[in-house]
Amino acid sequence: SAAGHPAAQAANAPLRATASGTGTSAVGTSGTATPRAADGAAATPSGHPGPLAGKVIVLDPGHNGANWSHPAIINRLVNVITEWKPCDTTGAETDAGYPEHAFNFDVATRLARLLRAEGATVVLTRPNDTGVGPCVTQRAAIGNRAHAAAAISIHADGGPPSGTGFEVIEPGLIPGHNGAIIAPSDRLGLAIRNAYHRITGEPYSDYVGTQGLDVRTDLGGLNLSTVPKVFIECANMRNATDAAKLTSPAFRERIAVALAAGFTAFLAPGSHP
Repeated sequence: SAAGHPAAQAANAPLRATASGTGTSAVGTSGTATPRAADGAAATPSGHPGPLAGKVIVLDPGHNGANWSHPAIINRLVNVITEWKPCDTTGAETDAGYPEHAFNFDVATRLARLLRAEGATVVLTRPNDTGVGPCVTQRAAIGNRAHAAAAISIHADGGPPSGTGFEVIEPGLIPGHNGAIIAPSDRLGLAIRNAYHRITGEPYSDYVGTQGLDVRTDLGGLNLSTVPKVFIECANMRNATDAAKLTSPAFRERIAVALAAGFTAFLAPGSHP
């Protein structure tokens, strides 16, 4: 997402339980099922309850692969409390053309696998990288209706080519709307920031935020969330050094490992050394 203007996320689409009762899906603006809930196995492959057993985690990979071809849908303005913003955006890309939407979905898929192995129930806000949306308002609603213990919006920035590094964005207080999630979202943000920095080695952003953290009130997915939630810009796609990392499958796996460690530190402190 562009520096200073990352796509918000959230939603007004209704969720419905799947037949198994273990997950949810959401109906998007077109009336078709967009996101799909992942499985909710509570045991690790060893058969023992994992440290995240019983926890619901929502992963929101920003943007979508067909957004560019549906401007009438994604440019529709939606209310994110503090302002009106586009339903969704197309996202950033590297100079070589690797799109942010593909990066976001790849990391989310890897992260979902790791979290399920820890026993978590994982819900994705979109089931593939070939659709449109969902709207930023819908993305937040998915986490809210799932009663998630924690949620994250996964992005990569489109900042200045000279800038490098990552940042974790936390929700700012909007009186009367999100006061209950400010403190837990701050704890989640710190856990994600610390694990990401330690495991990936990616530096804190040198062009936005402070020590890898930022607080904003213009992102719909944070403004409208009723569950602890943060938004991460994993690196700067417009910077050559960062772009080389983001296009590496091995580095994307390391990102997923780092984010999983952050969730475990937040939801099950003391479960790992």
